[in-house]
Amino acid sequence: MSEVRLNPDESFEVALKRFNRKVLNAGILAEVRRRKHYESRSDRRKRKAAVARRRRRRHTRSRR
Repeated sequence: MSEVRLNPDESFEVALKRFNRKVLNAGILAEVRRRKHYESRSDRRKRKAAVARRRRRRHTRSRR
């Protein structure tokens, strides 16, 4: 659960930006979108494999 306390000298907009950044970094919105519909085991496996491929590809490019 992401929580942001509003400081007395801080504007609401700044606190809202800080909250949005925390939520984004925590991956909460991505998980909500993912859980919006049922995902079968095979779909979950395919998604995880695709993420691993992207991660592997990104890692090998940076080492060159």
